[in-house]
Amino acid sequence: MAIKHNQQIPHNHFRKDWQRRVRCHFDQPGKKVTRRIARRAKAAAVAPRPVDKLRPIVRCPTIKYNRRTRLGRGFSIAELKAAGIPKLYAPTIGIAVDHRRANLSEEALAANVERLKAYTARLIVFPKKSNKAKKSDTPKDQQTAETTQNIRAAFVNEEPIAAGFSEIKKSDLPTNVEGGAYKALRKARSDARHVGIREKRAKEKADADKEKK
Repeated sequence: MAIKHNQQIPHNHFRKDWQRRVRCHFDQPGKKVTRRIARRAKAAAVAPRPVDKLRPIVRCPTIKYNRRTRLGRGFSIAELKAAGIPKLYAPTIGIAVDHRRANLSEEALAANVERLKAYTARLIVFPKKSNKAKKSDTPKDQQTAETTQNIRAAFVNEEPIAAGFSEIKKSDLPTNVEGGAYKALRKARSDARHVGIREKRAKEKADADKEKK
């Protein structure tokens, strides 16, 4: 930096201890093993309950990705009501709830309601106290721990394309507009704006031709 006039001499820091601030992730393989052990420990601790919660299948946002489906944050209140599951009871049996979500299509609502019904049909609920069983609890002859934790394999890890959701293929999409869709839209807008002026000009031209004859 050049110095001119009566200015302060710049304090250039060219000898910073940058080696002390470098961060290396040499523990990455070890952390992978640690996470796996933690997952196993959690599964053993919460057994026979499923480790992950059941989540709805939703469409990705924006026009670019709305052909795809993915797992959502939680089921809406309308979906739980249609499936006959109380909203406060749902989290206790491993169902994720999102009170902010709203259903914009009957197709998605029906698909997620069917998902909830299929889950509850296979779900096994053990009583909190063995001598005090509730109506919502599963009968004793059907209470097997293996079936309950296998629900995760059937619902949580499944492909995020559920029955009721129709996947749109590229071949089903409409063909491109000749000359470009933007150009066609601008032309249609221009024609709609100038229709009155053009009709007036055409009428004036026809009247002028009549007068000449």
